[in-house]
Amino acid sequence: MDSSSVTTIDLIRHGEPEGGVLIRGWRDDPLSSRGWQQMRDATAGHAPWDGIVASPLKRCAEFAGELSKKSGIPMTFEERLMEIGFGEWEGCSPEVLYRESPQRVSDFWNNPVECPPPGGESMLRFQQRVGSAWQEIQSKYAGQHLLIVAHGGVNRMIIGQVLQMPLTHLFRIELPYAGISRIRIEQGCPRLVFHCGSLD
Repeated sequence: MDSSSVTTIDLIRHGEPEGGVLIRGWRDDPLSSRGWQQMRDATAGHAPWDGIVASPLKRCAEFAGELSKKSGIPMTFEERLMEIGFGEWEGCSPEVLYRESPQRVSDFWNNPVECPPPGGESMLRFQQRVGSAWQEIQSKYAGQHLLIVAHGGVNRMIIGQVLQMPLTHLFRIELPYAGISRIRIEQGCPRLVFHCGSLD
């Protein structure tokens, strides 16, 4: 097959943010020093990309900017790749939430469509905006090798669409900090090629 007809898209989740383990959606914490190292280690010695598309939130944007500058790869920001908004849960410790509202938190993880966080973004709205960005990215970067620097929820949503998973199952996908997933699109058919912690 002509390589120009194949589109390869690598999804990388941001590294560990400052502030410890918190519920983060639109909360704009930067990467911790460990988070920077996770991202640099995951991409070290690898720069095959024709372009970089990143969420504008600091934990994605700042590393994407550094990688773009060092590698000379053009970068753009995509607002629709921001993480899902968690409303009143933004910045809360999961431990505290489980202690204070165990049933509500459990309901969200088991059925995020019907049980969104209070004041949070609905899964259907999240699906719509990420899905529209994903469709445009596939078209715009057809035949190229792209890196998307985004979030756990965003990358799960994209993988879920590729695998045609129901929204209620998305959080069954485990995506570690700086974890990378690769999607290859041939003749308009996207396939998840592998999921790993690095590009090796």
